[in-house]
Amino acid sequence: MGYHTWSDLLFVHWRVPPEVLSPLIPAHLEIATFDGDAWLGLVAFHMSNVRPSWFPAVPFFSAFHETNIRTYVRAPNGEIGVRFLSLDAACWPAVKVARWRWHLPYFHAAMELERKGTGVRYKSHRKHRSDPQGNVKLEATIEDVLRPPTSSEDEARRFDAKFDELGRFLVDRYLLFADDGRGGLLRGEVRHNPYPIRTATVTSLNETLTDALGIPINGRAPDHVVFSEGVQVEVFPLESVTV
Repeated sequence: MGYHTWSDLLFVHWRVPPEVLSPLIPAHLEIATFDGDAWLGLVAFHMSNVRPSWFPAVPFFSAFHETNIRTYVRAPNGEIGVRFLSLDAACWPAVKVARWRWHLPYFHAAMELERKGTGVRYKSHRKHRSDPQGNVKLEATIEDVLRPPTSSEDEARRFDAKFDELGRFLVDRYLLFADDGRGGLLRGEVRHNPYPIRTATVTSLNETLTDALGIPINGRAPDHVVFSEGVQVEVFPLESVTV
């Protein structure tokens, strides 16, 4: 088991026809839809205090920015979780370990994150010429509270009228599904208090991470955007899933 702190998270999502994402999803997973649509997410944030349970956090290796592109899938056992299509991180050792240990499509990138008052800015570009080139320039304004910090799912449900069912579908995810490198499926779990959530508006967005995946977003404005101050996270080892 390990520990992370995730902070300054911006969740940006687009509606996408399921058939657009199907070629990127292995046959043993099914795209999970909401109101008939698949959803493609760009999530930019800062990671800190990254460490295993048996070792303290180490400077440089334990704090870095990350941006991921993700969608939502249903596993053969019926569980719904995150499927990462790409992940960019500003820490080369973390990228190497994640590729080797968790079989996730990580890329090394130079990244910036700046928070000033109600404004937040993210910037990223991949560093290795051999990787599919992907860049992000993203600015947003942070707005009203939808869900304050809560300590449990039951407590978080008191704010369901503000943070709607679609928001929970896109954000409140505690499982991921990854390949094991041999045609099998791995399941990973994280545990944390429900995200505190604020509304947010994207004021500027220029990204090519979706282009690198062959997904035609074409500069379209996102359909759903929220911001979270962050949470402390427990990360559990990946386990095999019968397919």
